[in-house]
Amino acid sequence: MREKPFARARRAGSFGRVREDGWAAACEGDGAPRIAPSGDSSGIRAASTGDGAAAAAEGSRVATPAAAPSPSAPSLFGSRAEVLHRPRAARMGNRALTLAALALAVAALSAVVVSGALVADAATATDFSQKNLAPSWAHPFGTDWMGRDMLLRTLAGLSTSVLVGLLAAGVSAAIALVLGAAAALGGRRVDAAVTWLIDLVMGVPHIVLLILVSFALGKGALGVTVGVAVTHWPSLARVVRAEILQCRQSAFVATARKLGQGPVRIATRHMLPYVLPQFIVGLILLFPHAILHEAAITFLGFGLPPEQPAIGVILSESMGYLSAGMWWLAVFPGLALIACVLLFDGAGSSLRKLVDPHSAQE
Repeated sequence: MREKPFARARRAGSFGRVREDGWAAACEGDGAPRIAPSGDSSGIRAASTGDGAAAAAEGSRVATPAAAPSPSAPSLFGSRAEVLHRPRAARMGNRALTLAALALAVAALSAVVVSGALVADAATATDFSQKNLAPSWAHPFGTDWMGRDMLLRTLAGLSTSVLVGLLAAGVSAAIALVLGAAAALGGRRVDAAVTWLIDLVMGVPHIVLLILVSFALGKGALGVTVGVAVTHWPSLARVVRAEILQCRQSAFVATARKLGQGPVRIATRHMLPYVLPQFIVGLILLFPHAILHEAAITFLGFGLPPEQPAIGVILSESMGYLSAGMWWLAVFPGLALIACVLLFDGAGSSLRKLVDPHSAQE
């Protein structure tokens, strides 16, 4: 009885040493199928021909390993292979870029506030011999109908708007924190009352409520600050309430409660660190809204007085001169206001990426 070729090859030991990098099917001699590696098929071929000694000799020979690809050969992954092997010192992570963007935004806003405070007196200086001048090297933003430099007026106005917006946003954030915590920790009745108040304030348009509050308080900086503060807290209060409720139902708070920790310790050691990052991000994102609404009601005549440099005052006064061709009176202050708002928004977005657990390590 004829022994199968595969049995002879296995008995000779050729299968245990054959490379595993690929197999090719072949038929030789007697028509029986033979499987041999693509690189070296001599072992199995010798086994299949019936020569046991040759099969043992060929099978005992270890196949030569495949040659390593030359450095000049194209990589399987293309240019990505270089990125994967780039030294860590030569890479800058997204976290470092986010920190750099946040630092640049804060530095730019600080420079605007400081420079505006330093040029406040020069911004009100008049020179009728230099009135209605178009933008030039001497006056990059041009001059107005009283010869005042529009660059200095814009910086002073931005400084005033940023300071008013910071104060109003801070007061509004404090209101949101108190009411949100009361709604989450005060029981059903307090939660229902705060929720009803949030819905009531959000049901009235911001600009209408701002005008009513500012007019009732005699306009000026006090009316603007109070008006912005009492109209911008509902959205942040909802966020604080939701975060505290989620924290109360978490496993670590339940464990701390079972271990005998009191409500004050749980609030200070667990809930405050949990809510504080989201609260800070919401506070920063309130700044652009406060600045824009301050400029809006000042533009409408219900905000800061005309003698005080502010972006809303500058834009309101420039409306009467646009038809005369003095476009620079409104274009440059408006662009500066948009840039300031975008800086606040960029700072808030960068801070959110840093404190958000889902994106902090990206």
